[in-house]
Amino acid sequence: MAASTAPVVPDQTPKSSPPAALPFDLSQPPVIEGFNPLPKAKDETFKEKFMRKTKENPFVPIGCLGTAGALMYGLRAFHQGKTRQSQLLMRGRIFAQGFTVVAIIVGVFTTAVRPKQ
Repeated sequence: MAASTAPVVPDQTPKSSPPAALPFDLSQPPVIEGFNPLPKAKDETFKEKFMRKTKENPFVPIGCLGTAGALMYGLRAFHQGKTRQSQLLMRGRIFAQGFTVVAIIVGVFTTAVRPKQ
């Protein structure tokens, strides 16, 4: 029995092809059509950013404080054995959380709709 050898086929890729270009340069930020980033004037501190965001949408901090307050008073009432008051405060906490979520959604929507300056 003779072993049959398959003919060797040379590579079909051309040797003189130029190297493929990268789809983007990793050393630079991506270029997005229609987007012009504003230069950073300065970095904000936490307090400055908090005050700016509170002025833009004051209902979010109000909802957060309401949620935290209802939670604290509800836990205190539960610890004291006032189950009825504790249940009412936990329902109030859920209402305050819903109010906060709606305030966040409305704030995001108004920011998106607001004309660019």
